[in-house]
Amino acid sequence: MSSPTYTVHPTPVGSALIVMTDAGLASLQLLDGPDDDALVEIGLALRAVPVPDDGPAAGVAAQLDEYFAGDRRDFDVAIDWWFAEGFTKRALQAVQEIPYGETASYGEIAVHAGSPGAHRAVGSACARTAISLVLPAHRVVRSDGSIGEYGGHPETKRFLLDLEDRVAASGR
Repeated sequence: MSSPTYTVHPTPVGSALIVMTDAGLASLQLLDGPDDDALVEIGLALRAVPVPDDGPAAGVAAQLDEYFAGDRRDFDVAIDWWFAEGFTKRALQAVQEIPYGETASYGEIAVHAGSPGAHRAVGSACARTAISLVLPAHRVVRSDGSIGEYGGHPETKRFLLDLEDRVAASGR
């Protein structure tokens, strides 16, 4: 296996660290601080140091640009599922099925993932996913309809939900 590669790509909600492996997208994180910290963390998790290379991530970066421009509703990206197995993986795969511009509750995702009582585990899966945006955890809300924290950044979640609402309402 070759070394994982990474690039940092600007988005309207901050810089996105995109890490690719031979299997696909391994991490897409919105950075809170220097990318060095996130790179160390992902490198330890993957047991390989990501090296800078825009090439493998170019397709993901282009799709992010299209998403934020309102021209893309679904991502067409191979995912390296190194970070999830069992129920966590099933929950995140169920999250991928939430249609653009719509939301589902943690409880609804738990049902779709085959464990109706596991709404808290769905919350943990969403909070700890290595891949944001492409795995649209921002579309998962509390049962009372409130949006929740989104990794301590509810303003980012609100921005993403509002973007999708505007685009969906415009008929694009």
